[in-house]
Amino acid sequence: MLAVALSAALFGLAGTAAADTKIGFVNTQRVFRDAPAAVKAQKKLDGEFSKRDQELQAMAKKLQSLQEGLEKNAVTLSESDRRNKEREINDLNRDFQRKQREFREDLNLRQNEEMAAVLERANKAIKAIAESEKYDLILQDAVWANPRLDITDKVIKALSDDKAAAK
Repeated sequence: MLAVALSAALFGLAGTAAADTKIGFVNTQRVFRDAPAAVKAQKKLDGEFSKRDQELQAMAKKLQSLQEGLEKNAVTLSESDRRNKEREINDLNRDFQRKQREFREDLNLRQNEEMAAVLERANKAIKAIAESEKYDLILQDAVWANPRLDITDKVIKALSDDKAAAK
C-alpha cells in the first residue's frame, strides 16, 4: 500500500510539473518566408543573381534555336556542315550545363549564407521571447504543434522591430 501511495504522489507531482511547463513552437519556414530580414535577403539574392540567370536563359534559347535549325536543315546540309553544327551544339550544350551547375552551386551557397544570418537573428529573438515570457521550452520545426503553442508571429514581429531599431 505504501508503494501505491508513493507512486500516486510521484505521478501527481509529475502532472503538476508538466502543467506548469510553458512550451512554444516556431515555424522556421514561415520565418524564412515572412520575416522582413528574410524578404530583404531574398531580394538581395535576386538582384545578385538575376544577370547570370538571364544569361543562362539566353544561352538556352540559343541552344534550342540551333538544335531546331539543325533538325530543320539536316537533309539539305552536307555531311561536314552537319557534323560542324552538331559539334557546335554539343560544345554550347556542355558550356551551358557547366554554367548552369556553377550558377546553382553559387546560388545555393549564397542562399545558405543569407538564411544562416536570418536564422541567427531569429534564434536571438526566440531566446529573448523565451526569457521575457518565461518559456521552459521552444521547439522549431515539429511535425505537428497545437496552434496555441505557435509563437512564430511574435518572432516575426521581433525581427521586424529589430529591423526598425537597426535603421
